[in-house]
Amino acid sequence: RKLLMESFDELKEEGAIEICVMKTQGDMILDKSLMELGGKGLFTKELDTALLGDEVDICVHSMKDVPTWLPEGTVLPCNLEREDTNDAFISGDESIQSLDDLPDNAVIGTASLRRQAQLMAKNPTWKCVNFRGNVQTRLRKLDDGVVDATLLAIAGLKRMDMDGCATTVLGWDEMLPAVAQGAIGIQCRDDDERSLKYLDALNHAETKAAVDCERAFLEALDGNCKTPIAGQARIVDGKIEFRGLIAMPDGSLVYKTESSGEVEDAVAIGKAAGEKLKADAGEKFFEMMVEMSPQQVIGQLTK
Repeated sequence: RKLLMESFDELKEEGAIEICVMKTQGDMILDKSLMELGGKGLFTKELDTALLGDEVDICVHSMKDVPTWLPEGTVLPCNLEREDTNDAFISGDESIQSLDDLPDNAVIGTASLRRQAQLMAKNPTWKCVNFRGNVQTRLRKLDDGVVDATLLAIAGLKRMDMDGCATTVLGWDEMLPAVAQGAIGIQCRDDDERSLKYLDALNHAETKAAVDCERAFLEALDGNCKTPIAGQARIVDGKIEFRGLIAMPDGSLVYKTESSGEVEDAVAIGKAAGEKLKADAGEKFFEMMVEMSPQQVIGQLTK
Protein backbone atom coordinates (compact mmCIF):
# COMPACT_ATOMS: atom_id res chain seq x y z
CA ARG A 1 0.00 0.00 0.00
CA LYS A 2 2.80 2.41 0.92
CA LEU A 3 4.54 1.91 -2.44
CA LEU A 4 1.31 2.44 -4.38
CA MET A 5 0.51 5.60 -2.45
CA GLU A 6 4.01 6.94 -3.06
CA SER A 7 3.74 6.25 -6.79
CA PHE A 8 0.17 7.42 -7.57
CA ASP A 9 -1.51 10.51 -6.21
CA GLU A 10 -5.02 9.11 -6.73
CA LEU A 11 -4.20 6.25 -4.37
CA LYS A 12 -3.28 8.59 -1.52
CA GLU A 13 -6.93 9.41 -0.86
CA GLU A 14 -8.56 7.78 2.14
CA GLY A 15 -10.30 4.57 1.12
CA ALA A 16 -8.57 4.38 -2.27
CA ILE A 17 -6.89 1.13 -1.26
CA GLU A 18 -8.63 -1.60 0.71
CA ILE A 19 -6.63 -4.48 2.17
CA CYS A 20 -8.41 -7.85 2.33
CA VAL A 21 -6.59 -10.29 4.60
CA MET A 22 -7.22 -13.86 3.49
CA LYS A 23 -6.31 -17.19 5.05
CA THR A 24 -5.57 -20.20 2.88
CA GLN A 25 -5.77 -23.90 3.61
CA GLY A 26 -2.00 -23.99 3.88
CA ASP A 27 -2.09 -21.32 6.57
CA MET A 28 -4.70 -23.12 8.63
CA ILE A 29 -3.52 -26.76 8.61
CA LEU A 30 -0.28 -26.77 10.57
CA ASP A 31 -0.09 -30.30 11.95
CA LYS A 32 0.89 -31.85 8.60
CA SER A 33 3.78 -31.26 6.22
CA LEU A 34 3.11 -29.47 2.92
CA MET A 35 4.02 -32.70 1.16
CA GLU A 36 1.21 -34.55 2.96
CA LEU A 37 -1.26 -31.75 2.25
CA GLY A 38 -0.62 -31.91 -1.47
CA GLY A 39 1.54 -29.02 -2.61
CA LYS A 40 2.20 -25.32 -2.76
CA GLY A 41 -1.09 -24.39 -4.43
CA LEU A 42 -2.53 -24.64 -0.93
CA PHE A 43 -1.31 -21.09 -0.30
CA THR A 44 -2.83 -19.55 -3.45
CA LYS A 45 -6.15 -21.23 -4.31
CA GLU A 46 -8.35 -18.97 -2.19
CA LEU A 47 -6.60 -15.86 -3.55
CA ASP A 48 -6.96 -17.07 -7.15
CA THR A 49 -10.68 -17.61 -6.60
CA ALA A 50 -11.11 -14.12 -5.17
CA LEU A 51 -9.14 -12.55 -8.02
CA LEU A 52 -11.05 -14.33 -10.77
CA GLY A 53 -14.32 -13.56 -9.00
CA ASP A 54 -13.55 -9.81 -9.04
CA GLU A 55 -13.56 -9.74 -5.24
CA VAL A 56 -10.04 -8.25 -5.27
CA ASP A 57 -7.95 -6.47 -7.91
CA ILE A 58 -4.48 -7.73 -6.99
CA CYS A 59 -3.04 -10.55 -4.87
CA VAL A 60 0.24 -10.27 -2.98
CA HIS A 61 2.18 -13.52 -2.68
CA SER A 62 5.32 -14.90 -1.17
CA MET A 63 6.76 -16.13 -4.48
CA LYS A 64 8.12 -19.27 -2.86
CA ASP A 65 4.52 -20.44 -2.45
CA VAL A 66 3.32 -19.71 -6.00
CA PRO A 67 3.09 -22.68 -8.41
CA THR A 68 4.89 -22.35 -11.75
CA TRP A 69 1.47 -22.39 -13.47
CA LEU A 70 -1.04 -19.57 -13.01
CA PRO A 71 -4.82 -19.81 -13.49
CA GLU A 72 -5.98 -18.78 -16.94
CA GLY A 73 -6.89 -15.11 -17.00
CA THR A 74 -4.24 -14.07 -14.48
CA VAL A 75 -0.65 -12.82 -14.73
CA LEU A 76 2.12 -12.10 -12.28
CA PRO A 77 3.83 -9.03 -13.77
CA CYS A 78 5.45 -7.58 -10.67
CA ASN A 79 8.14 -8.54 -8.17
CA LEU A 80 9.09 -6.12 -5.42
CA GLU A 81 12.77 -5.64 -4.64
CA ARG A 82 14.01 -8.83 -3.08
CA GLU A 83 15.04 -9.31 0.52
CA ASP A 84 18.08 -11.40 1.53
CA THR A 85 17.39 -14.87 0.13
CA ASN A 86 19.49 -16.97 2.51
CA ASP A 87 18.43 -19.30 5.32
CA ALA A 88 19.06 -18.51 8.97
CA PHE A 89 20.44 -21.17 11.32
CA ILE A 90 18.95 -20.87 14.81
CA SER A 91 20.44 -22.88 17.65
CA GLY A 92 19.00 -23.63 21.06
CA ASP A 93 22.48 -23.95 22.56
CA GLU A 94 24.92 -21.05 22.81
CA SER A 95 27.82 -23.44 22.21
CA ILE A 96 26.40 -24.35 18.79
CA GLN A 97 26.99 -21.41 16.45
CA SER A 98 26.91 -23.13 13.04
CA LEU A 99 25.84 -26.30 11.26
CA ASP A 100 29.38 -27.63 11.70
CA ASP A 101 28.97 -27.42 15.49
CA LEU A 102 25.94 -29.71 15.54
CA PRO A 103 26.79 -33.15 16.99
CA ASP A 104 25.86 -36.48 15.47
CA ASN A 105 22.20 -37.45 16.03
CA ALA A 106 21.14 -33.81 16.48
CA VAL A 107 17.42 -33.12 15.96
CA ILE A 108 16.59 -30.29 13.56
CA GLY A 109 13.13 -28.86 13.09
CA THR A 110 12.08 -28.04 9.53
CA ALA A 111 9.10 -28.72 7.27
CA SER A 112 11.21 -28.18 4.14
CA LEU A 113 12.37 -31.20 2.13
CA ARG A 114 14.93 -28.95 0.45
CA ARG A 115 16.54 -28.15 3.80
CA GLN A 116 16.20 -31.71 5.04
CA ALA A 117 17.93 -33.21 2.01
CA GLN A 118 20.85 -30.78 2.18
CA LEU A 119 21.21 -31.28 5.94
CA MET A 120 21.22 -35.06 5.68
CA ALA A 121 23.70 -34.93 2.81
CA LYS A 122 26.05 -33.19 5.27
CA ASN A 123 25.43 -35.62 8.14
CA PRO A 124 23.15 -38.66 7.70
CA THR A 125 22.91 -39.14 11.48
CA TRP A 126 20.96 -35.92 11.93
CA LYS A 127 17.23 -36.32 12.39
CA CYS A 128 14.79 -33.86 10.79
CA VAL A 129 11.31 -33.48 12.28
CA ASN A 130 8.28 -31.66 10.85
CA PHE A 131 8.24 -28.10 12.12
CA ARG A 132 5.40 -25.85 10.99
CA GLY A 133 3.54 -22.92 12.50
CA ASN A 134 4.39 -19.27 12.86
CA VAL A 135 7.87 -18.09 13.78
CA GLN A 136 7.00 -17.59 17.44
CA THR A 137 5.66 -21.15 17.72
CA ARG A 138 8.81 -22.59 16.16
CA LEU A 139 11.11 -20.56 18.41
CA ARG A 140 9.13 -21.62 21.47
CA LYS A 141 9.61 -25.28 20.53
CA LEU A 142 13.32 -24.59 20.16
CA ASP A 143 13.44 -22.97 23.61
CA ASP A 144 11.52 -25.93 25.06
CA GLY A 145 14.18 -28.33 23.78
CA VAL A 146 11.91 -30.12 21.30
CA VAL A 147 14.72 -29.74 18.74
CA ASP A 148 18.38 -28.77 18.87
CA ALA A 149 18.17 -26.26 16.00
CA THR A 150 15.97 -25.01 13.20
CA LEU A 151 16.30 -23.17 9.90
CA LEU A 152 14.13 -20.28 8.71
CA ALA A 153 14.29 -17.85 5.82
CA ILE A 154 16.13 -14.75 7.02
CA ALA A 155 13.82 -12.67 4.79
CA GLY A 156 10.80 -13.54 6.90
CA LEU A 157 12.66 -12.82 10.12
CA LYS A 158 13.78 -9.43 8.80
CA ARG A 159 10.26 -8.49 7.74
CA MET A 160 9.09 -9.26 11.29
CA ASP A 161 12.07 -7.43 12.81
CA MET A 162 13.17 -10.73 14.37
CA ASP A 163 16.44 -11.34 12.53
CA GLY A 164 18.26 -10.94 15.85
CA CYS A 165 17.03 -14.48 16.62
CA ALA A 166 19.36 -15.90 13.95
CA THR A 167 22.48 -17.60 15.26
CA THR A 168 24.06 -17.24 11.82
CA VAL A 169 23.02 -16.75 8.21
CA LEU A 170 23.96 -19.62 5.89
CA GLY A 171 25.62 -18.98 2.54
CA TRP A 172 24.70 -20.78 -0.68
CA ASP A 173 27.52 -23.29 -0.18
CA GLU A 174 26.05 -24.33 3.18
CA MET A 175 22.35 -24.27 2.27
CA LEU A 176 21.11 -23.33 -1.20
CA PRO A 177 17.80 -21.45 -0.79
CA ALA A 178 14.46 -22.29 -2.34
CA VAL A 179 13.32 -21.05 -5.73
CA ALA A 180 11.98 -17.48 -5.33
CA GLN A 181 12.82 -17.31 -1.63
CA GLY A 182 12.77 -13.77 -0.26
CA ALA A 183 10.69 -12.43 -3.16
CA ILE A 184 7.21 -10.87 -3.09
CA GLY A 185 5.09 -11.15 -6.24
CA ILE A 186 1.87 -9.38 -7.17
CA GLN A 187 -0.77 -11.01 -9.38
CA CYS A 188 -3.70 -9.45 -11.26
CA ARG A 189 -6.18 -10.28 -14.01
CA ASP A 190 -4.58 -10.17 -17.45
CA ASP A 191 -7.21 -7.74 -18.81
CA ASP A 192 -7.11 -5.30 -15.88
CA GLU A 193 -5.28 -2.36 -17.47
CA ARG A 194 -5.51 -0.20 -14.36
CA SER A 195 -3.86 -2.78 -12.10
CA LEU A 196 -1.26 -3.60 -14.75
CA LYS A 197 -0.31 0.11 -14.87
CA TYR A 198 0.06 0.28 -11.10
CA LEU A 199 2.09 -2.93 -10.87
CA ASP A 200 4.41 -1.95 -13.70
CA ALA A 201 5.52 1.03 -11.61
CA LEU A 202 6.32 -1.20 -8.63
CA ASN A 203 8.21 -3.93 -10.49
CA HIS A 204 11.91 -4.38 -9.63
CA ALA A 205 13.50 -5.55 -12.87
CA GLU A 206 16.55 -7.32 -11.38
CA THR A 207 14.43 -9.25 -8.90
CA LYS A 208 11.95 -10.26 -11.60
CA ALA A 209 14.74 -11.50 -13.88
CA ALA A 210 16.22 -13.63 -11.09
CA VAL A 211 12.84 -15.02 -10.01
CA ASP A 212 11.82 -15.77 -13.61
CA CYS A 213 15.10 -17.66 -14.06
CA GLU A 214 14.52 -19.72 -10.93
CA ARG A 215 10.90 -20.49 -11.76
CA ALA A 216 11.88 -21.59 -15.28
CA PHE A 217 14.35 -24.00 -13.63
CA LEU A 218 11.60 -25.36 -11.36
CA GLU A 219 9.13 -25.68 -14.23
CA ALA A 220 11.65 -27.60 -16.34
CA LEU A 221 12.05 -30.06 -13.48
CA ASP A 222 8.27 -30.28 -13.01
CA GLY A 223 9.01 -30.05 -9.31
CA ASN A 224 6.56 -31.04 -6.61
CA CYS A 225 6.61 -31.02 -2.82
CA LYS A 226 8.10 -34.52 -2.73
CA THR A 227 11.20 -33.44 -4.66
CA PRO A 228 13.89 -31.50 -2.79
CA ILE A 229 14.79 -28.66 -5.18
CA ALA A 230 16.84 -25.53 -4.60
CA GLY A 231 17.56 -22.77 -7.09
CA GLN A 232 18.94 -19.26 -6.88
CA ALA A 233 19.84 -16.57 -9.41
CA ARG A 234 21.50 -13.21 -8.89
CA ILE A 235 22.83 -10.46 -11.10
CA VAL A 236 26.55 -9.76 -10.73
CA ASP A 237 28.35 -7.22 -12.91
CA GLY A 238 25.49 -7.14 -15.39
CA LYS A 239 25.33 -10.93 -15.83
CA ILE A 240 22.89 -13.38 -14.30
CA GLU A 241 24.41 -16.24 -12.28
CA PHE A 242 22.37 -19.32 -11.44
CA ARG A 243 22.92 -22.25 -9.12
CA GLY A 244 20.53 -25.18 -8.67
CA LEU A 245 20.27 -28.64 -7.15
CA ILE A 246 17.94 -31.59 -6.76
CA ALA A 247 18.30 -34.40 -4.24
CA MET A 248 16.78 -37.49 -2.75
CA PRO A 249 14.85 -36.71 0.44
CA ASP A 250 17.45 -38.51 2.58
CA GLY A 251 20.35 -36.64 0.95
CA SER A 252 21.86 -39.85 -0.44
CA LEU A 253 21.90 -38.41 -3.97
CA VAL A 254 22.48 -34.75 -4.82
CA TYR A 255 22.80 -33.29 -8.33
CA LYS A 256 24.06 -29.71 -8.79
CA THR A 257 24.48 -27.26 -11.64
CA GLU A 258 25.80 -23.73 -12.17
CA SER A 259 25.42 -21.43 -15.17
CA SER A 260 25.54 -17.76 -16.16
CA GLY A 261 24.67 -15.50 -19.07
CA GLU A 262 22.92 -12.36 -20.21
CA VAL A 263 20.08 -11.04 -18.05
CA GLU A 264 17.68 -11.01 -21.01
CA ASP A 265 18.25 -14.76 -21.33
CA ALA A 266 17.23 -15.42 -17.70
CA VAL A 267 14.31 -17.73 -18.50
CA ALA A 268 16.32 -19.71 -21.06
CA ILE A 269 19.21 -20.10 -18.58
CA GLY A 270 16.89 -21.40 -15.88
CA LYS A 271 15.13 -23.77 -18.25
CA ALA A 272 18.45 -25.16 -19.57
CA ALA A 273 19.70 -25.71 -16.01
CA GLY A 274 16.56 -27.65 -15.12
CA GLU A 275 16.80 -29.77 -18.25
CA LYS A 276 20.46 -30.51 -17.48
CA LEU A 277 19.70 -31.74 -13.96
CA LYS A 278 16.77 -33.75 -15.27
CA ALA A 279 19.13 -35.49 -17.70
CA ASP A 280 21.88 -35.91 -15.10
CA ALA A 281 19.54 -37.52 -12.56
CA GLY A 282 17.83 -39.73 -15.13
CA GLU A 283 14.27 -40.93 -15.45
CA LYS A 284 14.59 -43.44 -12.63
CA PHE A 285 15.28 -40.69 -10.09
CA PHE A 286 12.05 -38.87 -10.92
CA GLU A 287 10.06 -42.08 -11.17
CA MET A 288 11.11 -42.87 -7.60
CA MET A 289 10.00 -39.40 -6.49
CA VAL A 290 6.56 -39.83 -8.06
CA GLU A 291 6.09 -43.34 -6.67
CA MET A 292 7.09 -42.51 -3.10
CA SER A 293 4.19 -41.76 -0.78
CA PRO A 294 4.51 -38.92 1.73
CA GLN A 295 4.76 -41.54 4.48
CA GLN A 296 7.69 -43.22 2.71
CA VAL A 297 9.51 -39.90 2.33
CA ILE A 298 8.93 -39.01 5.98
CA GLY A 299 10.08 -42.50 6.93
CA GLN A 300 13.39 -41.87 5.16
CA LEU A 301 13.84 -38.61 6.99
CA THR A 302 13.00 -39.80 10.49
CA LYS A 303 14.52 -43.28 10.44
